[in-house]
Amino acid sequence: MKRVLLLLALVAAAVLAWRAGLGEVLTLDALKARQAEFQALYAAQPALVLAGFFALYVAVTGLSLPGAAILTLAAGALFGLITGTILVSFASTLGATLAFLAARYLFRGPVEARFGDRLGAINRGLETDGAFYLFTLRLVPLFPFFLINLVMGLTRIRASTFAWVSQLGMLAGTIVYVNAGTELAKIDGLSGILSPGLILSFVALGLFPWVAKGFIGWLQRRRVQAKWARPKRFDRNLVVIGGGAAGLVTAYIAAAVKAKVTLVESHAMGGDCLNSGCVPSKALLASAKRAAEFRSADRLGIASREPEVDFPAVMARVRGVIATIEPHDSVERYRSLGVDARIGHAILIDPWTVEVRGADGTVERLTTRAIALATGAKPIIPPIPGLADAPHLTSETLWDDMAKRAAPPARLTVLGGGPIGCELAQAFQRLGSQVTLVEAAPRLLAREEPEAAAIVAASLAADGVELRIGHKAVEVLRAGEGWALRIAGPQGEAVVPHDALLVAVGRTARTEGFGLEALGIPAGKVIETNDWLETLHPNIYAVGDAAGPYQLTHAASHQAWHAAVNALFGTFRRFRVDYSVMPAATYTDPEVARVGLTVAEAAEKGIAVEVTSLPMSRFDRALAEGATEGFVQLITAKAKDRILGATIVGHTAGELIAPIALAMRHGVGLKKYMGTIHAYPTLAEGAKLTAGEWRRKTAPQGLLTWVERYHDWRRG
Repeated sequence: MKRVLLLLALVAAAVLAWRAGLGEVLTLDALKARQAEFQALYAAQPALVLAGFFALYVAVTGLSLPGAAILTLAAGALFGLITGTILVSFASTLGATLAFLAARYLFRGPVEARFGDRLGAINRGLETDGAFYLFTLRLVPLFPFFLINLVMGLTRIRASTFAWVSQLGMLAGTIVYVNAGTELAKIDGLSGILSPGLILSFVALGLFPWVAKGFIGWLQRRRVQAKWARPKRFDRNLVVIGGGAAGLVTAYIAAAVKAKVTLVESHAMGGDCLNSGCVPSKALLASAKRAAEFRSADRLGIASREPEVDFPAVMARVRGVIATIEPHDSVERYRSLGVDARIGHAILIDPWTVEVRGADGTVERLTTRAIALATGAKPIIPPIPGLADAPHLTSETLWDDMAKRAAPPARLTVLGGGPIGCELAQAFQRLGSQVTLVEAAPRLLAREEPEAAAIVAASLAADGVELRIGHKAVEVLRAGEGWALRIAGPQGEAVVPHDALLVAVGRTARTEGFGLEALGIPAGKVIETNDWLETLHPNIYAVGDAAGPYQLTHAASHQAWHAAVNALFGTFRRFRVDYSVMPAATYTDPEVARVGLTVAEAAEKGIAVEVTSLPMSRFDRALAEGATEGFVQLITAKAKDRILGATIVGHTAGELIAPIALAMRHGVGLKKYMGTIHAYPTLAEGAKLTAGEWRRKTAPQGLLTWVERYHDWRRG
């Protein structure tokens, strides 16, 4: 209501001023006709005229009324070039800032609620380059200044930045107009003040900050690399360090566009995904799921029984799946694709030189125009007292250890309730271990919707996993001939004995031993990059788990395309990495899949949304399959059908999220999604039915009332 009243007051003030004859006064003819009268008044009462003119100028610009140009000419005619310029410069800045603040107070909240996600990208750009954007706009008179005031008020640019940049940016135009006003008699119209040549001069002046910024950036890059001699010729266009998902795709794309590319992998081609991550874990989960189906077959009218788990056979199958996929990522295959693939260790000698130490002991130095760091990530080992001296497993060492066992560990403690911890805890519980899962946070899967995490927790508990949520690991200690983990939680401390301890609290980039320190490349949990995946050195890129922010195989592949194209063709055009539609899945049973914003993330960004959700039990195929755990949730922009996010919990949720990601990527709203024919009965139609629920909730009730009356009339 306060906003509405203020808006009405401003509109009323503008209307009253115009009806009082302000529009007739603020014309070139009126100014010429009364120039002598105004000059006489100024000679008689200079302080009063100066103050009155200043207040009038502030009011006109603050209310975004036409006439600022005429007033600027008047300042030159009445006060001369110096006094007029000073007066207009400060009055215009004050008025523009008032208009800016009014627009911010009146409209920014509603606009952000409707278009917050789009404004987010603009605001992020303004955080770094806002002064440059505004300065350029202020220098070019083709852009209406009053419109700039209002539009900038809708953004997150600081008011103080807006004020000083506006004063500086408008100064050149102010001088031109004030100077023209000193020769008012020679002016026939405003269009004559700005000649094409003068406009081009302003445009050039507006572009100058960007040219200067680019030049400074170039100098800074040269300074970063000044201590090293840049080769005159290069052996390679690109050297890729790391043969995981990110490195493989980067090298493949480079070879596909006929670049000369070398790929160096120090351990095993395929990286973590093939050897210790996605592939073995999903193979293990498949066996565990079949074991669980034996125990719950009575739900489908089949006698349940305890399965006989041949654990060595399970692990042999896991290794077999890896071996089947392995040729796809092999050195031989990539050499056949045109990649100079090698097993060895790569070290950066300078920004253009990579030393490759081959597995056979050979050492070779390659010069290259660009380098891609796809060094992957490794498990984080937290500083828990006693952990370093106690036997423990990670997602990398787990597989070799389990391959040597005749049975799964009788007591397995899993430290960490993220996707890896939840997946492996459920798998080993179903295969015969008694699993205790310890998570310090108040719930599992902290990045997912709370409702999704609750369903996963309930499923793990139903399988028999002992959940210690909200418990912190205090110490690893001896317990008889074995080991135990002391934990502390809301009910105090407890000691959990175990036969195996799996640490799954996160992963951090592999950065040691590649020469990054010598080149000054900043790296912590990830290697620091910009929006184009460039590191401190513009020709050295980082991709995949090493770069973050997502440690997902498909995110690595997405980044790899950008790194390869930017490295090879960045001279002509560079591409920012877009993470706006990045699906993710946790392969517990039921699965959890997500894309776009969660409800909490939308609230953090100040985006008003509508949430529509249907339980899996509403879908016929889920009922037929006996897979009714979970839900489909769609998040849409307020009063619009644009999909901002989705979460699916249920059987094959990782598959079901794909069409929603496709719709989001290509701007397909729920109305069109509803119009797409789905096969019946399928779980895929769950999203369509949820879209129908959204339509029912958002149907125009007033219009439907009239439609009902129409049908009543038609019946007589």
